[in-house]
Amino acid sequence: MSTLADLLAEYTTLSDRAAAYLQRVVAEWQLLADLSFADFLLAVRAENGEVVTVAQCRPNTASTVFPSDQVGMVVGADANPQALRAFDEGHILREEDPTWIGPVAIRREAVPVGFSGEVIGVLTRAVDLIHPRLPSPLELAYQDSANDLCQMVADGTFARLEVNPRGLSTPRAGDGFVRIDERGVVLYASPNALSAFHRMGWTSELSGRRLSEVTTSLLTDPFESHDAATMIDVAAGVVAPPEGPYPDIGMRMEADARRATVLLRAVPLRPRGVSSGAVVLIRDVTEVKRRDLALISKDATIREIHHRVKNNLQSVSALLRLQARRTSNEEARSALVEAVRRVAAIATVHELLSGSVDEEVDMDEAVSRLLPTMVDVAAGETPVSVSHRDRLGVLPAELAMPLVMVLTELIQNAVEHGFARPRGDDRGDDTAQVHDDARIEISADRDVRRMVVTVRDNGSGLPADFSINDSERLGLQIVQTLVAIELGGELELGPNPEGRGAQARIAVPLHARTPT
Repeated sequence: MSTLADLLAEYTTLSDRAAAYLQRVVAEWQLLADLSFADFLLAVRAENGEVVTVAQCRPNTASTVFPSDQVGMVVGADANPQALRAFDEGHILREEDPTWIGPVAIRREAVPVGFSGEVIGVLTRAVDLIHPRLPSPLELAYQDSANDLCQMVADGTFARLEVNPRGLSTPRAGDGFVRIDERGVVLYASPNALSAFHRMGWTSELSGRRLSEVTTSLLTDPFESHDAATMIDVAAGVVAPPEGPYPDIGMRMEADARRATVLLRAVPLRPRGVSSGAVVLIRDVTEVKRRDLALISKDATIREIHHRVKNNLQSVSALLRLQARRTSNEEARSALVEAVRRVAAIATVHELLSGSVDEEVDMDEAVSRLLPTMVDVAAGETPVSVSHRDRLGVLPAELAMPLVMVLTELIQNAVEHGFARPRGDDRGDDTAQVHDDARIEISADRDVRRMVVTVRDNGSGLPADFSINDSERLGLQIVQTLVAIELGGELELGPNPEGRGAQARIAVPLHARTPT
C-alpha cells in the first residue's frame, strides 16, 4: 500500500516543507478523529486540477462511516462540494443536509489545512447521524476540544513542529483525557485519567484543581516535576515558554510517580490565536516501560556501533595523514590526502548516525561540518569561499552516505581544477588563471519527488573538449558510479549558466512515481 509521501509525490508537486506539514497533520489526526467521534479524510489538489483523497483515519471512539478504503478516490463536485469550496475559501464549511452512504446518514464538515497563508489540503470530518451520542460531560468535552483543534488546522497552527528527542509515543484520548482552561484549572477528567492519577497517588477529585500543581505533588523527581508543570502551564497559556518560540517547546514527557510511570502529552488549544486552555493526555506505561527497555538497549547498541565506526575511521584518517607527511613523492602525498578527505566524509555521516534514532541524516548539518575541511584543502592555493544555501533536508542513511561523498568529490574537484592552472595545461589565454573572488556555491531544490543539488563555481571552467565519460580523474569516476548506482540519479556537468566557471547538477529521486 502506498504511503502518504508516495501519494503526494504521485499527485502533487508540493514543496518539501508543505508535504512535511501534511505528514505532521496526519501523524496527529487520530486525536482529532477520537475527539470528534468521526472519520477524517485528507484530500489534495492534483496537478491535473482534480481533488484526490490521499489519507484516511477512523475513530477509536465510534464506528466508522467509511467501511471501504477511500484513499485514491477523486472527490467530485456533486459528491462533496464543501471540500472543493474549502480550497478556495479557506475556512471551515459544514453541509446543511445530511448525506446518505448506503443505510448510514452522515454530516460532513470541510476543514482547510492552512500552511504559510495557503490551503494545501482539506480534511473532511464525517459524523454518523444514525447513532446519535448522548450529550454527556465526556462527549461535550471531547467535541469542544475537537472543534478548537479543527479551527487550528484551518489557521495553520496544528500540528506544529514539536521537540521529541526521546521519540515518545502519543497517548490516545481513550487512555486518559483532561481538559484544562486558560488558567490551568481542570474542567473535566475522564474516568481513565482519574484512574491514572489515582495510581500515581492522587486520592481526591481533579476538577477545579490546577493540574500543574497536582502533577508536581505526585512526581518523585524534582526536575521532572518542574518540567511537567512548565509543560502544562505553557500549553494552557498560563506562562510564556521559557525560551524560543512555542512550536519548538516539548509537549510530551515520561515521568515517574510514587507507584507508577506515566506518559504525559499536552496539546495547546489556540483557535484563531486565542488560548482556550489545553488538552492533557495521560497513559499509564508502568508495565510497557519494562518491555521498552530492551528496545532502547538495542537502539543504543546500534548508535554505539556508528560511534565506534566513526572513531575507527578517524584513526585511519590520522594514520593516512601521518603517512602523507612522511612521503616525499608528491603524487603519493596527493593521493593520501585525497584518501584522508574521503574517509573523513564517511566518518561525518557515521557521527551523525550515532546521534540519530531513525537511521536518518540531516544533510544540512553534514555539509556544514564538511565545508571547513573543504576550505582547508585549498589553504595552500588562492583562498576559496565555499557556501551552502537552500535546504537539503533529512535523508535516509542509504542516500545520505553516497550524496555526501559526491558533494565532497565535486567540491574538491572544483578547488583543485577550477582555481589553479592544471599541470600540463599549455593554454595561452587567461582562462586557467586564479582570480581573487574564488567561490563555490552549493544550492538545492527539493520537493516530494526528487532533490536537485547544484555545485557551481566561478573558476576557469571546463576544457572545450571535456567529456565526463572520457575523464580519467578518479574523483569524477567515483561521482559517476555513486550517482548512477547508489543514488539512482542523474549527473550533468557543464558551464556555469550564471557566468564564468563550471556547474555540476545532481538529480536524486526521493520517491518513485507510480506509472499510470
